[in-house]
Amino acid sequence: MFKVLHKTLLATMAFLLLVGCRKKAFDEYYGRPDSLEPPIYQTLEAKGNFKLLLAAIDKAGYKPILGAAGYWTFFAPHDSAFQVYLTANNLPGIDKLDSNACRQIVTYCLVYNAFKKERLDDFQSNNGWVASSAYRRRTASFTGVYNGTDTSGKELKMIASNRNGVAFYSETDNNNKHITYFVDDFMKARNLTAADYNYFYPTTTYTGFNVLDAVVTEKDIPAENGVIHVVNKVITSLPSIDQYIAGKPEYSLFKKIFDRFLIQYVLNGTATTRYQNVTGRNDQVYTKVYNPLVGFALNNENFVKAQENDGQSNMYSVFVPTNAALDTYLKTVLLEHFGSIDNTPINVIYDFINAHLWQNVVWPSKFSSTLNVVNEEARFDPAANVVEKKILSNGIFYGTNKVQDANVFTSVYGKAYLDPKYSMMISLLNMELKFQVSNIYRNYTLFLISNDMFNAAGYTVDPSISANPIDQWRYTPPAGSTIPASTGSTTRNRLLRILNLHVVPQTVLDNIAGEGAANSYGGEYIAYKNGKVYSSGNVDSNNVVTILDKKAARNGVVYYINRIMEFSEAPLGKHIEALGTPAASPYNSFWQFMKNSPLWNNATKEFTGIAGGTFYTLFIPNNAAIQKAVDDGLLPKNANGTPNFAPTLGKDQSLVAKFMHYHFLNKKVIAADGLESGDIATVLKKNNGDETKVFVTNAPGLISLRDMEDRTAQVISTPGYYLSNRCMIHLIDNYLKYID
Repeated sequence: MFKVLHKTLLATMAFLLLVGCRKKAFDEYYGRPDSLEPPIYQTLEAKGNFKLLLAAIDKAGYKPILGAAGYWTFFAPHDSAFQVYLTANNLPGIDKLDSNACRQIVTYCLVYNAFKKERLDDFQSNNGWVASSAYRRRTASFTGVYNGTDTSGKELKMIASNRNGVAFYSETDNNNKHITYFVDDFMKARNLTAADYNYFYPTTTYTGFNVLDAVVTEKDIPAENGVIHVVNKVITSLPSIDQYIAGKPEYSLFKKIFDRFLIQYVLNGTATTRYQNVTGRNDQVYTKVYNPLVGFALNNENFVKAQENDGQSNMYSVFVPTNAALDTYLKTVLLEHFGSIDNTPINVIYDFINAHLWQNVVWPSKFSSTLNVVNEEARFDPAANVVEKKILSNGIFYGTNKVQDANVFTSVYGKAYLDPKYSMMISLLNMELKFQVSNIYRNYTLFLISNDMFNAAGYTVDPSISANPIDQWRYTPPAGSTIPASTGSTTRNRLLRILNLHVVPQTVLDNIAGEGAANSYGGEYIAYKNGKVYSSGNVDSNNVVTILDKKAARNGVVYYINRIMEFSEAPLGKHIEALGTPAASPYNSFWQFMKNSPLWNNATKEFTGIAGGTFYTLFIPNNAAIQKAVDDGLLPKNANGTPNFAPTLGKDQSLVAKFMHYHFLNKKVIAADGLESGDIATVLKKNNGDETKVFVTNAPGLISLRDMEDRTAQVISTPGYYLSNRCMIHLIDNYLKYID
């Protein structure tokens, strides 16, 4: 028995010796190295001048986190900084700072992942590190569920959106706040200077390593669970833009617009369950949701999440007018015709708010080059118009003494957009032209068509026609008209052609008291004379348009008129007939040749080779010039030398056809407006099929022509004398000679 016991003891000792050897080897390989720095908490403790911060860490409940393993960057204020903070807040000691206040300090200075200064300005993109592109990091601070009131004043438990748009909440995201810092390499890469920093923090010296309004006095202190950067100020958790505006009564009018139109409170089942499990209460939790058509949710602490960490390299900006500035703007501009905010179309609200939102950081030196969500720069003077500036947890807040001068309100477009009497015209402009005519860097003249004028011309809105708003149109022609009634897209196309007649691009017609012509957006010309305007359809009906009023905009002028300008339904030949039929007309000889040509169709009023509805310019030689062409053999003549208006020989008929075709500029309308000059093709083709051309010299009020034999002719009719269906007819003092 003793032998058995002895063997057992020896075996046990051998086993223990083996286990001990293995443990020693394990500890030597996997154990904590003796040279490893202690964790953040112990490192601060060892330095001796962070007693107040350590007390705050204890009260916040973060000693287990900062005193153990992990991977953090910690911006640590020393005792002197903490004492200044306590004194400024009338606190005799750290014991008077409650746990929540301590948590706001500790968590906001605690950044996920460990970064030395050399890495702090590098962006952790989805594709790897991007040098000198980051100035923010996600912190351990977040708001969570809070007490709030909805737009009706009802108290609710709320949680903020953590995404923009329709998918406004992700249950895996705590909506952590970000902290902003200023590192020299980043500032240099973005062409920013100390002036950009001091714009926000005028009493803090920019050193090349600042965290908000604090200076980093000691950097890159290693710890087992991260990196410490010592700062000379206590940094407390910053509010989001949403939280900041809510606490600033001087911007309450701007906030009321959001509350009234752009915010809703949606029951959040996941957050409710979590809250009830943690608290034991039965309150429901609602997400405060911003309308997805707004540029971004003001309570979203993330950026747009195009990449996981895009909040490191960008943030939002918002320019908010004071109550006084906004009240004046509402009364004098936005609500001039709507009367009250409740009568204002929601699209106007969207456009107004979005004009003040930037899905981008707007640095003080970059106002003129940083575009908002509607692609317009910040139209503020950083010195004169900004009354308050704050870097917040999710963006920059600028309080302003003026409203952003948005294109849609200050352009010619705005004169119709902000007046309900022109809602039909706005609907049509929105289909194709909104962004063109609202561009304040391009000039326009706009003739405004009221709803009443459209209705008087037979055009109405009828939602029963189509579920698609762009096709909810009806046209009822006047009694006795040969034009058929229409609905939907057919009517829409008619309306768009009419609309285009009322939009003159590239030109500000400040004075229409004289006589002239202007090229409209659709390529058709309108004309004006003695304060009246007209288009080809008004020529047909002999109903010119009277100007009632005129207003200036940033990119041109608008005219208020008494009736619409209409396009002609008649073929070009009918207008030539009207001009040339009177025996004493200077157009008579040209017309006599045309109407007797085999190419003329008297039933349709068309001339072969001239397509109906196509753009042309017709230069008609006067009677003396036609006689000269006859004398020179370009047109057939009788034995006595007079024009042979009705030749029977094929070669003579060919002369007439070629002569006619050479006097039509092909697919081009030219008026004496100075816009277009140069070699322009005619309808006539050479024998080899090449184009024939006329050289046009176009100056305001005067058109000169040079033909293929370098002969010249002048337009002698007044500018815009005769408008036809997509055509312009001019009288000239010489005929144009072609070369086959």
